[in-house]
Amino acid sequence: MTRLRWTQVLRSLGLEFWLLLPLLGLGFWFMSGAFTDRVLSRSNETTLYIESARKANKQPPRTIQSITVVTHPQQRTSTVIVKTANSALTTLLFEFPTVERDQIEAAISHELGLPNDRIQALVQYQAESGKKK
Repeated sequence: MTRLRWTQVLRSLGLEFWLLLPLLGLGFWFMSGAFTDRVLSRSNETTLYIESARKANKQPPRTIQSITVVTHPQQRTSTVIVKTANSALTTLLFEFPTVERDQIEAAISHELGLPNDRIQALVQYQAESGKKK
C-alpha cells in the first residue's frame, strides 16, 4: 500500500520522467567512453601509406639502352656497364664476384629490378681482351 502511494505521488509530480533522465545520461556516458576507447586504440594506418609512397619514389624508372658484361676469368670477377637514357646517371657500373652467366644475369636483375628475360635480351658479353662472345 505504501508502495502504491509513492508511485501515485511520483506520477502526480511527473518525476517518473525526470528520474529516468539521469539513467539515460549515465548510459550515454558509458557508451561514449567505450566508443572513444575503441577509436583511440585503433592502429594508425597512415604508416602504410607513407611506406608505400617511399618505396614508389625509391628508384625512378629508367630506360636501359644496353648492358655490357666484361668478364675477368683470371680474377673470377665481372664488370657490368649499363647505359641508360632517361636518368641523371647515364652510365651505371657494377662489379660482381662471378663469371657464370646465370649468376651475373640474376645479380643484374636484382640490382636493376628488371625480369631475367629483359636482361637476357639486352646483355652483351665480352672477354677481358675485348673480344665479343
